[in-house]
Amino acid sequence: MTASFDAGFDIGGTDIKFGLVGRDGRIVRRGRVRSPETMAGILDALREAWASLKAKAPGPVRSCGFGVAGFYSARKRRILQSPNCPALDGYPLVPALRRFIEVPVRVHNDADMAAFGEFRHGAGRGARSLVLLTVGTGIGSGIVLGGKLWEGEDGFAGELGHIPVNPEGEPCNCGARGCLETEASAPKIVRDYLALSGRTGVTEAREVHALARAGDPAALESFRRCAYWLGIGLGTVVNMLNPGMILLGGGVLAAGRLLLDPVVEEARRRSNPLPFAGCRIARAALGNDAGLIGAAAWARLGAGRR
Repeated sequence: MTASFDAGFDIGGTDIKFGLVGRDGRIVRRGRVRSPETMAGILDALREAWASLKAKAPGPVRSCGFGVAGFYSARKRRILQSPNCPALDGYPLVPALRRFIEVPVRVHNDADMAAFGEFRHGAGRGARSLVLLTVGTGIGSGIVLGGKLWEGEDGFAGELGHIPVNPEGEPCNCGARGCLETEASAPKIVRDYLALSGRTGVTEAREVHALARAGDPAALESFRRCAYWLGIGLGTVVNMLNPGMILLGGGVLAAGRLLLDPVVEEARRRSNPLPFAGCRIARAALGNDAGLIGAAAWARLGAGRR
């Protein structure tokens, strides 16, 4: 029997990543282009990427999935708001895609697709319930409960980055104050370091990480603060959802045990011992590929194949 494949797209504010994914979750073809600013440009880029994938496919392509940064309405089947890709706001994306993609098409939020990718083919294989948080410029998240992606009433479930953890914290882009994303993301690590050290010129969390590894006290304190707030957020997740696994991904997790160990300890302090005992907190496995792998798996499931 000829092997078949599914296409996955991860549409972000900076790049569009895409690939062909096998039944086992392995990417057999991949590509990346810069994200255009206009809707016409985005559609042109997607059309060219789809044509390229089909031309290079080692077997038939059965379905195509898209993970998009923004609030995807499962009822209206469109992105209602995409802070990083504003051209998508309210645009009927699925009908536009079907004009040039002849296989079944499925669209969802990018963080949900990353969680589904980890669940099906990454560190979450074998779990019945998991929560994924990606910690980078912001905090994205997705939830799988009882073996199914938890979408919520309208498809907006899983915005854990906007759990308020610090009532006196900084204003968040969502309009609230002291959200997990505001208190425990890469930009906050940098802001804390600059305030604590009095230095200038440090612009990225990876620079602070390098300084922390060298023993810089201000850098170490910046990561301690990040771990503190992130641990509070995870404690809330443990108590509310009782997941079997919480996976952490994103660029900030390159800090490894420097961040993960104090996060787990703070989550332990903030959780009821019973649900915490049944929850494993670990690093995600698929990295930047999680979104496109999850989108392909989501499309395959929607097409009636597992």
